[in-house]
Amino acid sequence: MADPAAKAPAAASVAAGRRTGLVLLFAGIVGWYASFRLTVDDWRMLRDPAYRPSCDISPVVSCGGVMSSPQGSLFGFPNMVLGLSAFAVVAAVGVAVLAGTRLRPWMWRALAGGALVGVVFVHWLLWQSLYELNKLCPYCVVVWVVTIALFWFLALHCLEHGLLRAPPGVRVLVRDTHALLLTGWYGVIALLVLTRFWSYWSGLL
Repeated sequence: MADPAAKAPAAASVAAGRRTGLVLLFAGIVGWYASFRLTVDDWRMLRDPAYRPSCDISPVVSCGGVMSSPQGSLFGFPNMVLGLSAFAVVAAVGVAVLAGTRLRPWMWRALAGGALVGVVFVHWLLWQSLYELNKLCPYCVVVWVVTIALFWFLALHCLEHGLLRAPPGVRVLVRDTHALLLTGWYGVIALLVLTRFWSYWSGLL
């Protein structure tokens, strides 16, 4: 039997289900808020070098140490500025999708492509945090979580509607096991965080 997704006309607008709209809206709001809090703390640190962000809990769990590092301003300005703009767009698209707006295929592909860039970036930041800076920023972790979810559900949406090239078997596998695969993804990251700072976590017990 032919895959219905493969028959989707390339030029037709594509609607999204409520799940996709909610993921876009939730990820956009949560990611924007985390970026906003980081921006406020970064601004206060610039004004007062003695200022200590509320998320500076310990030498390991610290936002300030991450924000003041070169990795915190990779492109010459604070990384959270990217989050403020990108997550605002994501939230706006989520509202539009929930209101019934149908987007062109290229728009869905652009969103998925942007989310892919974002997920690669947050994994680089994750690596830097764990193995270079030796610090864990709570708000950064929130951004990691919602960016991964955003990418995953956008990719799933595009696969389901034939907007991304993939064998039918791959589409079926991802569709049927997407929750398990996403949970496993998060599980690997949690394991990395747990083992990297095991001495710190065990000392809290």
